[in-house]
Amino acid sequence: MNISALIQLFASVAWIAFIGLLVVMGMRASRNQPAKGFGALTIGALVAGIILSTLGAGLVYIEPTERGVVKTIASGGIRQDTLNAGLHWIIPFVEDAVTYPISRQTYTMSAAGSEGQLTGDDSIRARTKDGQEIFIDASVIYQIDPLKVVDLHINWQSRYENELVRPATRNTIRDAVSQYGVEEIVSTKRVEMEELVTTELGKKLAANDLTLIGFLLRDIHFSPEYATAVEQKQIAEQQAQQAKFVVESKKQEAEQARQVAQGAADAAVIAAQGAAESRLIQAEAEAKANELLSQSLTPTLLQYQYILKLAPGVQTIFIPSGNQFILPLPDTTTAP
Repeated sequence: MNISALIQLFASVAWIAFIGLLVVMGMRASRNQPAKGFGALTIGALVAGIILSTLGAGLVYIEPTERGVVKTIASGGIRQDTLNAGLHWIIPFVEDAVTYPISRQTYTMSAAGSEGQLTGDDSIRARTKDGQEIFIDASVIYQIDPLKVVDLHINWQSRYENELVRPATRNTIRDAVSQYGVEEIVSTKRVEMEELVTTELGKKLAANDLTLIGFLLRDIHFSPEYATAVEQKQIAEQQAQQAKFVVESKKQEAEQARQVAQGAADAAVIAAQGAAESRLIQAEAEAKANELLSQSLTPTLLQYQYILKLAPGVQTIFIPSGNQFILPLPDTTTAP
C-alpha cells in the first residue's frame, strides 16, 4: 500500500468518526444529556477528515510499471508531461491523475475460451488465396510507448485494447492469409506469413502510440469438411509411399539376387580361367622338359643308358659283322 492510499484510508476513518460523533451528539441531545467534550472531538474529526482528504486527493503515487496523465481545468485540459514512477502532488479536487501500464501486455484470440480475453470461440476466421476457409489462434505482445502516453490518452483512453489492438490484429491476419494458398500456409510459407503480419501490425500499432513486441501464430485449424479431405489425402499419400517402398524393396531384392548370381558366375569363370592357366603352365613345363630332354639325348648317351640297363651279369656282347664293336665292360664287382 502506497502513502497516498494510506492517507485516504486515514481520511475515511476520520470521516466515519466525525459522522459517528454527530450521531452520538444528536442522541444525547434528544435525551437532554450533556454533550460536553463531544463537540471538540467532532470538530477535530471534521478537521482531520478535511485535511487528510485534501492530502489524499493531492498525492498521487505512480508504480514503476505505470505512467500518469494529469487532467486539469487549465488550458488544454491535460498536462503535456506525464507523471513518472514515484510520489507526485497535484491540485486537490481540481486535477485528476489517470494511470496507464507501460509493461508488456498480451492479447490472445483463441478457439478455446479459457485461453483468450473473450469467452467462447474468438479465433480469426480468414480465407486463403485459393478460397479455403481457415481459423487462426494468435497472440499479440505489445506495450504502450512511455513517451506517447499523453497522445494515447487523448486518442484512445482505456479503449486501446478493444478498439485498436484487437481489430487491427484480426484485419492484418486476414489480409496476410489472402495472399497465400492453404497448402503454403500450413507448410512452406507459414513463417513468411507470420513475418508479414508482424511487420504490418507493427506499423499500425506504432502509428497509434503502441509498440509491438511480438506476434505469435499459435495454431491453424480448418473446417470439418476440409480437415476430412486433408486427412484422406494424407492417407492416400501414405499408402502410395508404402506401395513405392514395397516396389523399391522388391527391386533391391532382385538386384541383390542378380549380383549374387553374377558373383557366382564370375567366380566360376575365374576358377575355370585359373585351371586353364594352370594346365597351360603345366603343359608348357612338360614341353620344355621334353625339349631339354630331347636335346640331351645324344647317340653316345643312348648307348650308355642302354648298356646300363643290360643285365649286370653280361660281360661281353657279340654283334654281327659290320656293326660297332663294344669292348668288354670293366669288372666293377668285388670278388668273393
